[in-house]
Formats: sequence, C-alpha cells, structure tokens
Amino acid sequence: MSGKAVDLTDVSFDAAVKTGVSLVDFWAPWCGPCMTQGPIVEVVAEKIGGRATVAKINVDESQRVASQFGVRSIPTLIVFKDGAVVQQFVGVQSEAQLVSAIESAL
Repeated sequence: MSGKAVDLTDVSFDAAVKTGVSLVDFWAPWCGPCMTQGPIVEVVAEKIGGRATVAKINVDESQRVASQFGVRSIPTLIVFKDGAVVQQFVGVQSEAQLVSAIESAL
C-alpha cells in the first residue's frame, strides 16, 4: 500500500486500520470540498509511501464506518494508530498538516 490512497469499504475498513498508522479520508462524490481534498490526500500517499496506509472511504457507500466514528461533516480525516483514533480533522486540510499528523503518529 505505498504511493497511492486505497479505497476502503465497510467490509475492508477494520482490517486496513487494525495495525500500524492509517490516515482515512471520509468523503462523498457530491461534496465540493471533498473534491479539493482528494488530490491532496493522493499527494500525501505518495510522500508517506509504505510508512503508513493512506485511504479513502465513500460515506454514501460505507455508512456503518462513518456512523461508527460520528462523521457528520465531510471531508473528515482521521488518523488511526493500531485501530485507535489519534487525531481527527474536519474540512479541507493541507498536505503539510496531514503529513505532520501521520509522522507524529508513527
């Protein structure tokens, strides 16, 4: 899982964030700010490489996970370490902010 953000679903989510550090972008295709955040998340995935998982989850298709983490506004970005939430952001975040959050969780 290096260099590209992976797409997660309700089914694949738990296994993806269970171990190590993960950044997950909760988004939807109709969300304007999400369309701004998406390319930033891809750049973060390239910068982080294999050191952490960078992923996206469509809240329309995966409502269980969005509900589980109380996602009410999108984009919401959550940093997980070994399955536990360590940091959460709401709204469009910069590449530097996201890389910094991942590196502090590593």
